[in-house]
Amino acid sequence: MSSTKTVLSALQRRCGFTLEMTEALIGGAAIDEKGDPFPDESLEQCLKSDSVLLSCIGGYKWDTNPRELRPETGLLKMRKSMGLFANLRPAKVLSQLIDASTLKREVVEGVDVMVVRELTGDVYFGTPKGIDVVD
Repeated sequence: MSSTKTVLSALQRRCGFTLEMTEALIGGAAIDEKGDPFPDESLEQCLKSDSVLLSCIGGYKWDTNPRELRPETGLLKMRKSMGLFANLRPAKVLSQLIDASTLKREVVEGVDVMVVRELTGDVYFGTPKGIDVVD
């Protein structure tokens, strides 16, 4: 997130606009500090903001936590509480990295797409009901 904030600061100076940024805990950092993957005060901060910029929220450290104390549980709570409906996933192939791809150059050269991932269905927010072992 620090690199993103550096870029945003440079853009503000160069383009003559201002952003007021505040931070709130989510995911692993929230679990470590508050024992909750998305504390109520973080939700309140998000709800009173014009937009939310999200960084990485998890890591191996929390992989063995019970479901209610996993970073992605905080992300799901944020999405559901705020009524968020999509992820925007840009995919652009940089010319310097074309030869690093496992795909052929003619397949990836010039790729510049935006993938919109829907987040509204019950499958996405469904509550796990358990696992049955059948012999």
